[in-house]
Amino acid sequence: MTEPTPDTPLKIGTRGSPLALAQAHEVRGRLATAHSLPEDCFAITVIQTTGDAVQDRPLSEIGGKGLFTKELEAALMDRRIDIAVHSTKDVANLLPDGLTLSTFLPREDVRDSFISRKYATFDALPQGSVVGSSSIRRRAQMAARRPDLRFVEFRGNVQTRLAKLDAGLAVATLLACAGLNRLGQTDLLNPIPPETMLPAVAQGAISIEQRADDAQASALLAPLNDADSALVVAVERAFLAELDGSCRTPIGGLAQMQDGHVTLRGEILKPDGSITHSDTWRAPCADGVEMGATAGRELLRRAGPGFL
Repeated sequence: MTEPTPDTPLKIGTRGSPLALAQAHEVRGRLATAHSLPEDCFAITVIQTTGDAVQDRPLSEIGGKGLFTKELEAALMDRRIDIAVHSTKDVANLLPDGLTLSTFLPREDVRDSFISRKYATFDALPQGSVVGSSSIRRRAQMAARRPDLRFVEFRGNVQTRLAKLDAGLAVATLLACAGLNRLGQTDLLNPIPPETMLPAVAQGAISIEQRADDAQASALLAPLNDADSALVVAVERAFLAELDGSCRTPIGGLAQMQDGHVTLRGEILKPDGSITHSDTWRAPCADGVEMGATAGRELLRRAGPGFL
């Protein structure tokens, strides 16, 4: 392996949002530590994505999975960058030919956090309250429990969303605990148990994409991969792949390992929360990915044609 140097650094591609940059810096720090190299042997390159560029429309209107990754993948393929750091929940199930998700960091908190200036919990919201969220999954899950709630589109970084709350555009919103932890904004943590609200598939998991034939990147990234996180995310993504999940599809899924087995809880919902199909599956870890795919097919059959 040829080690990177400050003059010929490994180029780390990332989106430019505060959270994406925090994740890229975490990857750079882990690479530097793993290989006892200075951090300037790893250069961070910011690539603007469609999802970042278009802020005035719901994600479901401007495309499906890939809104936050396709420009990074193009940069990988034309060698402007060597690796790309992703929030795995944004990554499409089918990758471009020649690219692979090779590396997963230890998974962060998978839960959603309830955020309000006025109310302590989701259940404390008064009848007819307005909740801000750009996530079709979260909106469907909240509507399933509270059909009285109203929803408005909420996009932007954490500070933008807090400003919208302060302006009275909504009384509450939801954000991923993982992102709040990575941004150091733990004062906003108010976790919702997964038993109450299943997270998005792969929520809290940072993954690294590379060219499949790049031996140097593979060798540099190998010490960073967390096998347990890689397995549970693979189970969830197998579940999602069978459902053909996109930004327009309310799907929740969470796989967890214990005693050599993996348990998957999954659900699909109508966007208005009126119908929910959910179940739990368990299998030995070696059969986890196959179980995830089977679970997806089972929920599709149960829901019937046209549900999604």
